[in-house]
Amino acid sequence: MIKELLKEKIKNMLDLSNISNKQKIILKNIGSILTSLNNKEKFNKINDYEFQIFSQFGDDGIIQYLISNIKNIERKFVEFGVENYEEANTRLLLEKDNWSGLIIDSSKKNISYIKKQDFFWKNKLSVICDFVTIKNINQILKENNFVSDIGILSIDIDGNDYWIWKEIEVIDPAIVIIEYNARFGKELSVTIPYNETFIRNSLNNLYYGASLSALNKLAEKKNYSLICTNKNGNNAYFVRNNLIPQNHEIIKKRSPNECFNINSFKENRDKNNNIVSLTSDEENKIVNEFNLEHV
Repeated sequence: MIKELLKEKIKNMLDLSNISNKQKIILKNIGSILTSLNNKEKFNKINDYEFQIFSQFGDDGIIQYLISNIKNIERKFVEFGVENYEEANTRLLLEKDNWSGLIIDSSKKNISYIKKQDFFWKNKLSVICDFVTIKNINQILKENNFVSDIGILSIDIDGNDYWIWKEIEVIDPAIVIIEYNARFGKELSVTIPYNETFIRNSLNNLYYGASLSALNKLAEKKNYSLICTNKNGNNAYFVRNNLIPQNHEIIKKRSPNECFNINSFKENRDKNNNIVSLTSDEENKIVNEFNLEHV
């Protein structure tokens, strides 16, 4: 109850879309408070630990819960597809927990913005402007000394996510956070075919990424287990098998069927880039016409 009241006060107090550096410090401290409150709670579901500080949805809370309950995690992260890093899965780790990290985005404008922010010079953060492909991802990681064990890998590039994770071999993350496309459903194991120059098209905004089942199959081949998805239905969480706590009630292997959440947000747009509401049947009709690869 206390946590919910605090969340509501935060929302009323701060406009998260336009906040000052002082307000960002307040946010970081609120993240510490919410983490402390969560650590005193005993919920039955990991999603009950969700809260949002810098993440798009409640992922900050899930991440804080995982790193508080999994031992021997390296305090290093890699995240790509960060845009201007104002909204990211690893930002709270950087500022509250003093992790070091590597972030990658393909936009020079975004990278320029990031390098002008206080969090860039105050923390151990490497920032790279590059368009990630299966040909360059391992080289980028090696050139920036991100090899072997790291704490978290977060992938959200709205396209070749499956193929990039499949190709990564120079790091061994404890936790992998990767976007899934819930509109592909919980049963199908599919992804968009690999296209090195793929950029998500606003006129076909539902066409990107991979299904949860496809990512789960890939995870199992890499010795990871699916733990959960966030409530809003866009991020899946995988933990390396040798780090899963024994007999833990929450952090344990689950099936895609158990974890699947349909996404809560609208993604389809018209030719003028306006958001369009579609029924499930209308969305399914569009998705059924996609060129998808079964994996």
